[in-house]
Amino acid sequence: MKIDTVFAGGGVKAFAFLGALQVLEERGFTFERVAGTSAGSIVAALVKAGYSSADLTTILDQLDVEAFKDERLSFLPVTVIKWLQVYFKLGLYRGDSLEQWIRDLLKEKGIVTFGDLPDQSLRVVVSDLSRGQMVVIPDDLDKYGIRAESFSVAKAIRMSCSIPYFFEPVKLYDRAGQFSYIVDGGLLSNFPIWLFRDGEKKSWRRPVIGLQLTPKIADQPPHKIKNAVDMYKAVFETMSRAHDTRHIEDEDAQNVIFIPVTDVKATDFDLSDLQKHELMTLGEEKTKKFLGRWTY
Repeated sequence: MKIDTVFAGGGVKAFAFLGALQVLEERGFTFERVAGTSAGSIVAALVKAGYSSADLTTILDQLDVEAFKDERLSFLPVTVIKWLQVYFKLGLYRGDSLEQWIRDLLKEKGIVTFGDLPDQSLRVVVSDLSRGQMVVIPDDLDKYGIRAESFSVAKAIRMSCSIPYFFEPVKLYDRAGQFSYIVDGGLLSNFPIWLFRDGEKKSWRRPVIGLQLTPKIADQPPHKIKNAVDMYKAVFETMSRAHDTRHIEDEDAQNVIFIPVTDVKATDFDLSDLQKHELMTLGEEKTKKFLGRWTY
């Protein structure tokens, strides 16, 4: 069966998607259109490129995610370097290594730009801080005077994964030479299941399954705020969930596989093999349970 699929953001938590994908493939599902934010956009792009769950398991299992921490070289002390990088470059790491890794994987499947993919088959959410708005790539590229068919898929994924202050923002130039700072799409929509609503009808073109890396809304624990840092985290999480929560609370929730990863942080790049296996097993279990009751 052909389905449309959306992958939520969640950094290294995305290992849970591998177990879910394996089950969906075994049940005969194929992915017609895919969308994602942040780490979810990586999985979405590679799935649409033709990588199977087995391929992705091998690729991610062999990946040294620490290599994505590509700091700029300097003769200054480490503490000073990190402060200067955040202050002047707006991020600790460049993000070039992440983009190159994605570019190489996509190129192996003959994909470089969005013109190499079927129209509307892959959509990536990013956040434009300069214009203060959500951007869907490739849909919204025309607002910048950019031809979608010539835009790099790897660049779009890198944009969507640019966690504020962790990775440097990406400068996106419009036709007039003005640039916008682009960061992680999760800032404004971490789970863009709303993308698959068909126009004014607000109906599905085909069955849709969303993969979310949090518990159901009713099961999410309240934020515990004891100090300013806790409040900052609560503000950020509330802001990133607000847009998507409205959609998940409606009938969309019946099409969502909730994979509650609560003991792993998005930037825990040093996951052990055991933790990776546990995430994959969790994704597999939750997907089997979902398909046992899903109606379409």
